[in-house]
Amino acid sequence: MAKRLNARAAGTGARAMLFAHGFGCDQNMWRYVAPAFEQDFQTIVFDYVGAGASDLTAYDPQKYASLEGYADDVVALATELGISDGVFVGHSVSAMIGLIAARKAPGLFSTLILVGPSPRYIDDGDYVGGFSEDQIVELLDFLDTNHLGWSQAMAPTIMGNPDRPELSEELAASFCRTDPEIAKRFARTTFMSNNRADLGPIDARVLILQCRDDVIAPESVGAFVQQSIPGSELVLLDANGHCPNLSAPAETIAAIKAFV
Repeated sequence: MAKRLNARAAGTGARAMLFAHGFGCDQNMWRYVAPAFEQDFQTIVFDYVGAGASDLTAYDPQKYASLEGYADDVVALATELGISDGVFVGHSVSAMIGLIAARKAPGLFSTLILVGPSPRYIDDGDYVGGFSEDQIVELLDFLDTNHLGWSQAMAPTIMGNPDRPELSEELAASFCRTDPEIAKRFARTTFMSNNRADLGPIDARVLILQCRDDVIAPESVGAFVQQSIPGSELVLLDANGHCPNLSAPAETIAAIKAFV
């Protein structure tokens, strides 16, 4: 599994810290954050099947039609690497993937860092996810018909920080490197997901990192996740957009270090 997911380890610590990237990204998104923990942890970055330098031939549309398939890979990777009592750091959709993985295999991860999590992107009754169902359908239709155009249009919205266009350009380039067919399927799996039932009590310490002005995971969602996981902590970063691992790495590092 480590080879399939292009997993790479660094650091000298006895305890493992596994970093998982979000939709349309790869392990490179953690390059400003993961090295800060190499003194105290064994840090591991990887690419989901279909992303980065993973084994594209291992992609199974049926398996990866739900986040469970990705969570199974996280469990298999962590088990193969002998991780126990580890720290899972998941950005965006990986926050929910990590939560599912921790429930599937208690003992692998005793600490979960959820960066910009969203258990449901679509508004539903009193629940405010940030998008109407029509908006999500329109977003997915756009991606289906014009992968390149979608990447260039959505990257600035997702990244925020309009005064730093190089960040949006990097995200757009990352989107464009993803296999278009796999990207379409992963987007549908991500944005149509409803993982609110995966919240609730869990035998792990949980930190939620929330950004200001995050279009993908607004503050109401961060508050919902915190209220739904007893004992979890919510930290509002003084950063905007959905990718603080790129736009505000120092603040992201500081928040994680204060928790672990």
